[in-house]
Amino acid sequence: MSDALTLFSLPLFPLGTVLYPGGLLPLRIFEVRYLDMIGKCHKTGAPFGVVSLTEGSEVRKAEPGKPSGDGFAHEDFHAVGTLATITEFSVPQPGLMAIRCEGAQRFRISNREKLKHGLWIADVTRLEDDMTVKVPDDLQASANALGKLIKSLQQRDVSNDQMPLVPPYRLDDCGWVANRWCELLPIPLELKQRLMELENPLVRLELISDILERTGISL
Repeated sequence: MSDALTLFSLPLFPLGTVLYPGGLLPLRIFEVRYLDMIGKCHKTGAPFGVVSLTEGSEVRKAEPGKPSGDGFAHEDFHAVGTLATITEFSVPQPGLMAIRCEGAQRFRISNREKLKHGLWIADVTRLEDDMTVKVPDDLQASANALGKLIKSLQQRDVSNDQMPLVPPYRLDDCGWVANRWCELLPIPLELKQRLMELENPLVRLELISDILERTGISL
């Protein structure tokens, strides 16, 4: 296995959401286990991994006597996640960080470990980026609907830090259009995860287009 495709001791941030490549993720960090980690990632320009929780909560909860053995509630998460790179960083007050991140490559965890202070680290293999696939005519309505949403937000002068999408807007690309709808639609977390893991961006857009049609959004 090539080292270029492998990251060792990648710090993980388990969350109750799914980060997609090209997606935007704002976070406010106050837990001790993440403050140092995020500070180091920002200083060095290194990514961290976002993984979707399957058990536990985003904020550590004390539960003495639980199977985790460390006095805190058990945490578990999916094996496939997304690298996050910090694009904006601030410290509004001591003990609080505010950051904005963008999703990069997906990865699969090969080995993971929880450190004493509760931070998870993992050895991961980076997965291939989506192939660039032109949106076919029969799915064009989904891209058009997303374009209308972007235009509506721009016309309302939504500030850059409030925009839910990060340019460039690749409305002709299946993966990009599908990923943005997956982020915007109120679909179950488990479904968001399965869609993110799909290797074929055309299939992902076909599935999300079915949801859009059922909800009457893509017309």
